Amino acid sequence: MTMQVYKVSAFNTAKASENKIHDDATAKRFGFKGGLVGGVHVYAYMSHMPVAKWGRDWLQRGTGEAKFGKPVYEGDIAEIAAVEDTEGMEIAVTSAGVQCATGRAAMPARAVAIPSLADFVAVAPRSHRAAADEKSMAVGDWLGMAPMKITPEYQVQDIADTRETLGLYTDEGIVHTGTILRCCNWALTHNVVLPAWMHMGSQVQNLGLAHVGDTLSVRARVTKNYEHKGHKWVEIDALVVANEMKAIARVAHIAIYRPRQLAAA
Repeated sequence: MTMQVYKVSAFNTAKASENKIHDDATAKRFGFKGGLVGGVHVYAYMSHMPVAKWGRDWLQRGTGEAKFGKPVYEGDIAEIAAVEDTEGMEIAVTSAGVQCATGRAAMPARAVAIPSLADFVAVAPRSHRAAADEKSMAVGDWLGMAPMKITPEYQVQDIADTRETLGLYTDEGIVHTGTILRCCNWALTHNVVLPAWMHMGSQVQNLGLAHVGDTLSVRARVTKNYEHKGHKWVEIDALVVANEMKAIARVAHIAIYRPRQLAAA
């Protein structure tokens, strides 16, 4: 086993977003120390480890998984530790002495079959966003996002926000895996109103590369909507697509869309 450690000064990019879980005042009312650094950024920090080991091959066909248990806060050091084993690597994120996230990454011996785009329904984001609940995110519903073109300016800002130190993304104009995962958040936020919500985990099967100049979209189906420990949860099966032609990643994405703190408010 080989232990590798990567350290990042965590950065909360979403303080002014609609999701008030990233706002200090709201997060403190919920019992947190301050606004939460987004799960997609924590996953981006974690993904540094497999990309450092396997490079662009992992971005094309590797797998990643993350579960977020405790918050990472802006300005704190997120310490990402990876322990290699025969099947890949275990990854853990520790910040301020607390384990905040766990996950795995692996590099399959051969590429998996790429899902057919025809099996994932392409829909526009809803013109009217209702409040998130069991009806507005009913099991079986298809969700889309407003397509997003990755400009050079976006790429530069994204790499800076993610604190990424690997040159691969910049040198080859590859869209960061954190942005690919963020499309799954947009499948939710572009369709329903989520006043304060939390990304809780993702399982990612990378399928290909997106580059600067590409336009990203997502085709996502709601697979579960349920209550657990007072929280309302949603799960989606999402396919991130470049230029409506190429599958980039398939993601099982999990979120608490209505924390019990809101229900009690």
